[in-house]
Amino acid sequence: MVGEEMSKELESSLPVENVQALASNNPLVDESLQIPIIDMRKLMVEDDEMGKLHLACKEWGFFQLINHGVAEEVIEKMKVDLQEFFKLPLEEKNAYARLPNGMEGYGQPYIFGQGRKLDWGDMFMLGSLPASQRNMKFWPENPSSFRATLDKYSLELQKVSTCLVKLMAKNLGNNPKHLTDMFENGRQAVRMNYYPACVNGSNVMGITPHTDASGLTLLLQVNEVQGLQIKRNGKWIPITPIPGAFIVNIGDIIEVMSNGEYKSVEHKTVLNPEHERFSIAAFHFPNVKAMIGPLQDLVKENGAVYKTLSNDEFLGLFQKAKLDGKSILYYMKLEN
Repeated sequence: MVGEEMSKELESSLPVENVQALASNNPLVDESLQIPIIDMRKLMVEDDEMGKLHLACKEWGFFQLINHGVAEEVIEKMKVDLQEFFKLPLEEKNAYARLPNGMEGYGQPYIFGQGRKLDWGDMFMLGSLPASQRNMKFWPENPSSFRATLDKYSLELQKVSTCLVKLMAKNLGNNPKHLTDMFENGRQAVRMNYYPACVNGSNVMGITPHTDASGLTLLLQVNEVQGLQIKRNGKWIPITPIPGAFIVNIGDIIEVMSNGEYKSVEHKTVLNPEHERFSIAAFHFPNVKAMIGPLQDLVKENGAVYKTLSNDEFLGLFQKAKLDGKSILYYMKLEN
């Protein structure tokens, strides 16, 4: 549930007067670089690929994952059902509208505070795992196959996430079981995004710069339209999606648990002037019993960089910090 502080801030949400107000003074964009590509098949058998994964998590915070094992038909069916949902009449989609004090459902991003620019897009957020905690009143019955499709898709991505967490723990020099146990029966939320074409697409924000509060995020670019950018050395790098690949990024929780060795990285979405864009982000979190803090094996030499919080405390921090850069990590960092 969203806390009282979040509710008060929602009451002060502000509209943006016109699209021109959305123009931003962006740092330079560097199109010469691309994030690493990791082959999951090779991860199972090659030390070199494990080394590439370690560097991707440590130096980039992002990578594209190929040969991940999720069947093409599962991915393609999810793409089709997602696009069919967003094509429904507005009144039908509004039947699943997000409640004023809730996170799940159909709607637009929250806008907080004077001077905050509008995030330009429609989103549909669902709590997908554990299955026993799904709020089915938000799960649409049209398209008729949507529920079964998302169920299969979410379970497949959970398998991929669990495997990656285990391999990351191994790379960190930690007992993999310590980390994987925290993510066993963990929480997953799926956010489906629709960004309309916009003439001033290079200047308008689809999603404002932020890091993810999750452990790991797996993003699928539904129609292969570029829009995601990550911040590196003060410049924004556009990501060109590989068809069928997942774009994986380290979330704040993994940065904290790795004691800062792996990095969550600011990213944003810009709009395309000619093409609409769809994407699906699956956020993976530890289970409710896990403590959010540096793994003990990683603090023996240099001490902890971040605080340790319960899941409830971390959720409260997430609600307080809002979607704003690396603000959660600023709150969690210990003063040395």
